Amino acid sequence: MLREKINDDLKAAMKAKDDRRISTLRMINAAIKNADIEARGQGKQLSDDDLLGLLQKMIKQRQESVELYDKGGRKELADQEREEIAIIQSFLPQQMDEAEARAAIAEVIRREGATGMKDMGRVMAALKAAYAGRMDFGKASGIVKGLLAG
Repeated sequence: MLREKINDDLKAAMKAKDDRRISTLRMINAAIKNADIEARGQGKQLSDDDLLGLLQKMIKQRQESVELYDKGGRKELADQEREEIAIIQSFLPQQMDEAEARAAIAEVIRREGATGMKDMGRVMAALKAAYAGRMDFGKASGIVKGLLAG
């Protein structure tokens, strides 16, 4: 379903001659194709949740690039990366705000019976399974550490 939406948007961008959107969508398709090849080698097929994780990874890479470009005084490159982030984010479900994320994390910790830092891996795995594409797991990791540390 997500693949179809990306391809439909690519066709629309080509008709509109939106070069930034075309290049970004082609880059997304290339990343998906690479992930498909890798998954096939392991005997798996990528689900939409896997694709959402891939898109989040692409966003994180671009956010890191934006920081570096801003530090280096390369505003035009930073702006280009920000445009790509916006395009990629349009395919992700609505992200949870911090309050929603904290509540969801507390619920997963309670449900998993986690009591200390030794349970962090199990909690993070449960969060990724339940909230793929809707939660920033980098931030969630910090929240989980804080809640498990007491």
